[in-house]
Amino acid sequence: MKRAGALLMLCLSGGGAMAAPAVALPGLGSDSHRSVVDVNTAPWRILGRVQTSLGGRCTGFAVAPTVMLTAAHCLWLPATRHYIQPEDVHVLMGYAMGQYRLHAQVTRFVIAPGYDPANEGGTASEDRATLVLDRPVVLSGDLVPYGSAPMGAAAMLVGYPQDRPEVPYGDISCQINGLALNGLIHHDCSATRGDSGGPLFVRQPDGQWGIVGIDVLATSGRGGFAAPLPH
Repeated sequence: MKRAGALLMLCLSGGGAMAAPAVALPGLGSDSHRSVVDVNTAPWRILGRVQTSLGGRCTGFAVAPTVMLTAAHCLWLPATRHYIQPEDVHVLMGYAMGQYRLHAQVTRFVIAPGYDPANEGGTASEDRATLVLDRPVVLSGDLVPYGSAPMGAAAMLVGYPQDRPEVPYGDISCQINGLALNGLIHHDCSATRGDSGGPLFVRQPDGQWGIVGIDVLATSGRGGFAAPLPH
């Protein structure tokens, strides 16, 4: 469930015997390099699959024992032009191949005030949703602190992408390319639809990992953009 507004080149292929070969999904490119991670180990224990009763799937991450962040566009229903009801949103922590460590129900969510789903590309830097859960999903010691995103810093981005939705799958060897004028963080991590809402990790000066943004947009080749975290 990854959208990219004006920055995303949609790759469509028709059916039939003469259909052209499938094009790489946006955000991956021909040089994609991804692997499966163990979501029961640090820093990945904060990762969860956010899914709706209508079949939508995205990625999210815990920022407090009962609070998660994801991309706001994951909760928007274009057909009705309304956000989905909180009771129709669920979180599966540590999900892999149908197994998960914990299930939580969303009791309410808050969309960042500046985000406008009718102007997704123009307000992507505010594409954030805060999910309040009915139970703790991580321990305080599992949480990853916020960090900074200097150009060239090592980065990681893992989620539940469209082409591998049953496993936590992503790029653990990428970097920060810089900041866009609208505040979006540009990275070259291999990430596509379904990875939306995933945490962008950046190696900090002390050698530890910090979270700097929420994956929201994919480019036509490898990489994309993350919305900065709320202050």
